[in-house]
Amino acid sequence: MRSDPGFYDYWPYHQRPQLKWPNGARVAFWVAPNIEFYELNPPSNPHRKAWPQPSPAVPGYSIRDYGNRVGHMRQMKLLDKYGIRGSISLSTALCDHHPEIIDLCRERNWEFFSHGIYNTRYTYGMSAEQERSMIRDSIETIYRHTGQKCAGYLAPALSHSEDTLDLFAEVGTELFGDEAGFYTCDLFHDDQPTPINLRSGKRFVSIPYSLEMNDTIAYVVNKVEPRRYGQMLKENFDRLYAEGAESGTVMCIPTHNYQVTCPHRLRAFEEALEYITGHSDVWVTTGREIAQYYLDHFYDTAREDMASKGIVQRAEVANP
Repeated sequence: MRSDPGFYDYWPYHQRPQLKWPNGARVAFWVAPNIEFYELNPPSNPHRKAWPQPSPAVPGYSIRDYGNRVGHMRQMKLLDKYGIRGSISLSTALCDHHPEIIDLCRERNWEFFSHGIYNTRYTYGMSAEQERSMIRDSIETIYRHTGQKCAGYLAPALSHSEDTLDLFAEVGTELFGDEAGFYTCDLFHDDQPTPINLRSGKRFVSIPYSLEMNDTIAYVVNKVEPRRYGQMLKENFDRLYAEGAESGTVMCIPTHNYQVTCPHRLRAFEEALEYITGHSDVWVTTGREIAQYYLDHFYDTAREDMASKGIVQRAEVANP
């Protein structure tokens, strides 16, 4: 029984080589809209129920349908206003159910990364081959509908397995070479990108995707009021911006189009976006661009720094 996940090493935040973003930016800022599809009557999974109520789960289904019908249009217009290209955590079944949403995002050059096929079908209980098949299907679907070679992954409903990162990196490389399958959002351990240990040895990175700033966690789990959520976003940014003067940081706002874009919540979100993008030394970007820049400019330095401090890769521990 290992004592930690084994995907990354303990590498103290305050002793790392300086990280510099393009044009001297202090913070790399990205917004990750989760654009999902929830089935009304999904296949049952003994490890987790999709809905708290008996089938058909009309209330849960319909509010999420509201997100794709109404909320997405609001959020897209708002991100356009502040020059933000979304990095979509995509339930890839949406490509078939709502191709018009895909087209609108593709026209805006938004990034698409995989969030599985349906957000009501979990990794829990899958064999490695079943998970590999699901990951492959999602990557191929994104490419077929958008032309993008999927670079990132967030497990459906955060149902991560011990094999997820290895499988995603391997499938992406099999399909498209090193242009795909090189970052994860499934680890929540840092405020900067960090190298990740894989059995393949592929250059792979985790980029910060904040559960604390996630609108569903804020509104549903922590019962935060909209005004307070907006203030939390600003305070989170202020801290990362201050620390970014010494070494670049990353701020992510993960959203859901049936949460943050409800009419009574939208103003607080907009005020936070206006505040953050009002700073000139913020790199407003996408998940893929953050990961690629880090891989190109800092990954090797990070590994060298770890080695100089006696921090060794533990791929053999992560994959016994």
